[in-house]
Amino acid sequence: MTLLPTIPQQDVAAHNSEKSCYVSIRSKVYDVTKFLGDHPGGGELIVGYGGKDVSNIMRDELSHFHTEAAYEILEQHHIGFVVNEKIIDAVVEHDRPEDIVPLQPNEEGMAALENNGVAGEVRPVFASTGMSDASDLTRETDLDADYRTHKFLDLNKPLLMQVWNGGFSKDFYLEQVHRPRYYTGGDSAPLFGNFLEPLSKTAWWVIPSVWLPPVAAGSYVAYTGLPSFVETAAYWLLGLSLWTLVEYGLHRGLFHVDKYLPDNRVGITTHFLLHGIHHYLPMDKYRLVMPPTLFIALASPFYKLAHTVFFYDWYAAIAVFCGGIFGYIVYDLTHYFLHHKNLPLHYKQLKKYHMEHHYADFENGFGVTSRFWDKVFGTELHSPPKAAKAA
Repeated sequence: MTLLPTIPQQDVAAHNSEKSCYVSIRSKVYDVTKFLGDHPGGGELIVGYGGKDVSNIMRDELSHFHTEAAYEILEQHHIGFVVNEKIIDAVVEHDRPEDIVPLQPNEEGMAALENNGVAGEVRPVFASTGMSDASDLTRETDLDADYRTHKFLDLNKPLLMQVWNGGFSKDFYLEQVHRPRYYTGGDSAPLFGNFLEPLSKTAWWVIPSVWLPPVAAGSYVAYTGLPSFVETAAYWLLGLSLWTLVEYGLHRGLFHVDKYLPDNRVGITTHFLLHGIHHYLPMDKYRLVMPPTLFIALASPFYKLAHTVFFYDWYAAIAVFCGGIFGYIVYDLTHYFLHHKNLPLHYKQLKKYHMEHHYADFENGFGVTSRFWDKVFGTELHSPPKAAKAA
């Protein structure tokens, strides 16, 4: 969970050449070196302001009018923060300067900055997602500006063939797909753009409606073939417990197989369909729970595994499998409600934990219904660290 760093003022000022050019706007620092050749007014114009705060010149219409697109391009090059005069004033007035610097400030430091009216300049930004907190997940994405800035996917058009034909490298794809967007152009962003579109959307209530009846029927069949209700319940609860490990394993080992993802269109497109689209559009309520067809494909090997492990009793295998499927139902509904519902206190903590997985650190925090296996395997999310100074 890496925050963008605080960069000393003298280091910002030192980056003032074509080889390395930084500019700042208030407390934000941008490395615009790669943009110099693309600047409409010529790179030398930017180099002239290298290492300096460009807030005033960006607003100076007599010099050159800068549209919102210019600021969007800058955000793409955001690398850290610098302590400006307003923040220094807050540090001087505060009893404990270490609460504020190095940026990002802790809670007491943020309160001091709020009193000085500069808290908005130092919201923590997570390097991997470009976001500060859960509220950013529902900040509307300007679809045209997003495509113009990042050259990734145009959310006005069907996404699947854009991923397939995009020619994206694995590194670029993973960088972009883990920077969440919020689509407000309809129920869901278009995926196929044809008659297959409805098959890619699943309302939350479909999950209990489709899977609870067979789970109930299978549990009853298991009960009729096992010696007692207690033994049936024991096998069923074993399956439910095993599901929590399967949930963690699938999320970490299949959905987040980023490091081992093949660097080709097949691997990238498969990743996008399985889980990438959820991180790209995490608040899309019709692509949060698993479509029944996909779940059947993923569940079939576990059905065979249950009968292989519990080969000595067909009914025991059915009880374990039904307990596991019930665990899946709880998981999918929990996942949906964490994204879209107000919940009791326990689930609010779980919601906060899962939202951090999306906006702060997608490489940890794989448990959805519980943190248990994250604790066991060392992938538990912790409070964001205070940003360290840049070297």
